[in-house]
Amino acid sequence: MSRNRLVPGVEVVAVPGRGLAVRTAEGEFLSVRTRHADENALLSLLSGDHAAPVDGELRRVLRGFEEAGYLADAVPAPRWPDARRGVRLLGDPALTGPLAAHLTALGAEPRTTPVAPAASPPTTEDLLEGDPAAVVWCLDGPVPDGLWDAADRLPQHGVAWLRCHREGRQAYVEPLAAAPGDVTSAHVRARRLAATPAHRELAAYWNGPRTSGEPVRLAVPAAALLAALLADDLARWATGAPDTTGLPARRRLRRVDLRTLTVTEHAVLPVPAVAPMPTVASVPAAVETPTAATAVPAPSVAPTPTAVPTPAAVPTPRKDG
Repeated sequence: MSRNRLVPGVEVVAVPGRGLAVRTAEGEFLSVRTRHADENALLSLLSGDHAAPVDGELRRVLRGFEEAGYLADAVPAPRWPDARRGVRLLGDPALTGPLAAHLTALGAEPRTTPVAPAASPPTTEDLLEGDPAAVVWCLDGPVPDGLWDAADRLPQHGVAWLRCHREGRQAYVEPLAAAPGDVTSAHVRARRLAATPAHRELAAYWNGPRTSGEPVRLAVPAAALLAALLADDLARWATGAPDTTGLPARRRLRRVDLRTLTVTEHAVLPVPAVAPMPTVASVPAAVETPTAATAVPAPSVAPTPTAVPTPAAVPTPRKDG
């Protein structure tokens, strides 16, 4: 067999009195039925031992593993490509610090740029300075209105755009946008407002001011989780690794409960461009205003009196019918 090594996440266990069982990547157990195959030889083959003897029955069992998708060639982990190594990080150090450590370990070259809270939002040209392959913006708080408008245009320049922010005890990891037509932060805001009956309250919360008691502290485990999610999304984009489970990364909004570190996924799509409202032609000033008897708005060109059809007379019914 050309492939005789178990794929990551799949394991085989010897069950006393019941033979072998496969634990799938989803955590399910499946029994392995063989016709008196040498179980020790099978386990050696599945662990990658090419020196183990192979007979006809073992070939049949291995073929079943291969057809089920449990075998694969041993391939090295994907390497971060040089063209996508430059990653620009903006936002709060509580998040950009652990994210930079993750990205460095994966082979990227992160560069952190501090943003002054009172400064005006950077322009698209500011964000493109240094020719980054991707820009990641992390906020330990809600996103002020208009802060990410310029960054939403980064995919049009071939730069990947990833972000996260916190709202109270919840944090949101938005989908990575890497090409025109991907989900931007403006799309996420529009979708979230459309999905809640409290859209006025949510918009007011984003725009502030807000009154709160004790400030919410972003704990180290929560910051590490958010940084890990961002780093994984960015690494999959950089190396081209496929999404094996769940929603596609570029159509997925993740909500993280910072109290329990529970992550839930929500599908999100781009908001299509809305056609402009048609303009209504005004009535010429020389045309007299219609009388109160006509409740229908006047057309753009006033008809002449002869152009208005005369209503037909309704005959009065006679008693002798």
